Amino acid sequence: MNHLFVDNLTVIDFAYLDPKRGLVGESWIADVVLGGELDEQGMVFDFSNVKRTIKRVIDERVDHRLVIPRGYPGLQWDEDRPDTFRWQLVDGNYIEHTSPDEAVVWLSADRVLPSAVAELLEKELKAVLPGNVTSIEINLREDVIEGAYYHYVHGLKKHLGNCQRIAHGHRSPIRIDRNGHRDTGLEKHWAKLWEDIYVGTEEDVTRRFVEGNGEAYISFEYEANQGEFALTLPESRVYMLATDTTVELIAAHIADTLQAEYPGDSIRVKAYEGVGKGAIAHRA
Repeated sequence: MNHLFVDNLTVIDFAYLDPKRGLVGESWIADVVLGGELDEQGMVFDFSNVKRTIKRVIDERVDHRLVIPRGYPGLQWDEDRPDTFRWQLVDGNYIEHTSPDEAVVWLSADRVLPSAVAELLEKELKAVLPGNVTSIEINLREDVIEGAYYHYVHGLKKHLGNCQRIAHGHRSPIRIDRNGHRDTGLEKHWAKLWEDIYVGTEEDVTRRFVEGNGEAYISFEYEANQGEFALTLPESRVYMLATDTTVELIAAHIADTLQAEYPGDSIRVKAYEGVGKGAIAHRA
């Protein structure tokens, strides 16, 4: 059998639900290997079609969506409201989510693993690739990060694309320079502060309340051009901003916070949004 490979085909930025970690922002790099017979051009698959077909399927199916493992026993939903579900956490708390169908992916598994998501994508691709392609292997992997990073989830209601979905996320490095020198201590501090965090916008808050177990919750709601979105989760899993949560405003917020803590120092924050992209904020 002949094989064609494409490394670093695309990066999928998404969120998923975990029994312990809750809402997790993630960024996975996709590598693809196709096996099969050579066509009349002497190819397994034309490289020019890889992005038009394979990348498109991967991006449309998972990128900027919330992946939900349907087999998790703590998953609850009302048949009268199929767009809303509740995710019971192992600590006794919960997360509730409402969105249009296009904002979620239902996974036939009890937990989200790269292999399970890859299997879903491989099945989707088999339906659109030519008959001479007889095997598809997708490898989903994390970027190798030297230094501190965090997993965060957010929603950007003003975005015209898929970033408007209320629960999509990223696995993001951060670099902080103070007075011209890298400060790994500050990087680790922010990485810990934003470990598996939802970064919320104050104007999207519709309700704050306390459940019977004493846990404080926050509910976010907004309407974007894809439909109505809502999310409720424990306040302990939320970091609030007074602004929207674009990566530009995230970088600015971290820089402003650090400048207030270290007046007179120069601060440079390089905040990533997933792999190889992000924003830089300077304060002097």
